[in-house]
Amino acid sequence: MLELISITKFFNVTRALDNVSLTVNAGEIVSLLGPSGCGKSTLLAIVAGLETPDVEDPRQGAGEVRWAGENLAGVPAHRRRFGLMFQDYALFPHRDVFDNVAFGLRMHAPRLPGGEIARQVREALALVNLAGFEGRDVNTLSGGEAQRVALARTLAPRPRLLMLDEPLGALDRALREQLLDDLRVLLRAQHVAQMVLYVTHDQQEAFALADRVAVMNAGRIVQAGTPEAVYAHPASRFVAEFLGLKNIVRGQLQRRGAATVVVTEIGEITIEKPDFSAESVEVLLRPDGAVLAQDGVFQIEGRMLDKSFRGSRTVARVQAGAVTLTFDFPASQPLPAVGETLRLRVNPEAVHFIA
Repeated sequence: MLELISITKFFNVTRALDNVSLTVNAGEIVSLLGPSGCGKSTLLAIVAGLETPDVEDPRQGAGEVRWAGENLAGVPAHRRRFGLMFQDYALFPHRDVFDNVAFGLRMHAPRLPGGEIARQVREALALVNLAGFEGRDVNTLSGGEAQRVALARTLAPRPRLLMLDEPLGALDRALREQLLDDLRVLLRAQHVAQMVLYVTHDQQEAFALADRVAVMNAGRIVQAGTPEAVYAHPASRFVAEFLGLKNIVRGQLQRRGAATVVVTEIGEITIEKPDFSAESVEVLLRPDGAVLAQDGVFQIEGRMLDKSFRGSRTVARVQAGAVTLTFDFPASQPLPAVGETLRLRVNPEAVHFIA
């Protein structure tokens, strides 16, 4: 088990990490998800031993990185048996693929026989579907091939913890989608590493790969949970909007007999009794939670501002009063023309309250 306990880090007067605590269990893939500058990469550097936590309160001491209960303070990076793949890959341009992949092995086990190094290099390259690439000049590799070589170099020493820092960030969209599928299979292979810590600012990457997601903002973890739970129940407006869920309006809760009604500026939405005590709330309407009203009973009436074909779905922007909302519809769904009125019903399960 990896435990991060009250990690704080300053760069001059900037608080890069603010009392961060996180646990990663054996067999788990945890994604650190957040915007640029939120502290994700700094946290990886501290876990790797490239940075150290700072002491904010001398009475409490510095935060700790623990592995299986052992405090790793003072353990140098090369003795932690952690693998870190950098965002820019950091391949050595003057070395071929073999020597790039073998570099980590030689650093971690300088007395490893040459034959064993060769075997483990071949094994690592085969894991990333680059068998036979040992003699290739790294300057001739495509972006996807360079990414795989960097990953093979990280995997070759058989790290107990694998850390990936924005590994797909430099690739074009089509290649990213292809490698995302490959990574999903590779990271779940039992012999790759005991656990994985994956940094990204891309929500789809995090959701596709991770068992748990820790959303970061301004040096703090603001929500952690399974991808399904974080998406279904964002803990704050920041988390909702970062996940692309921007249909947020103010509402007042009213009890009308057995029903609970949320009165908003865009209409009234009847829901099941919420687990929420405040009368004034922020209401999130998920973009896939609305359907066209066919029977005259509707909750939202608006004007079609724009609609955009996205393959399997159509994204519609709707003006409802002073609020602009965005909804997803199946691509096969006939929709009103731009400028026309449309009436919508909202699935109660697509309504979420934000504290």
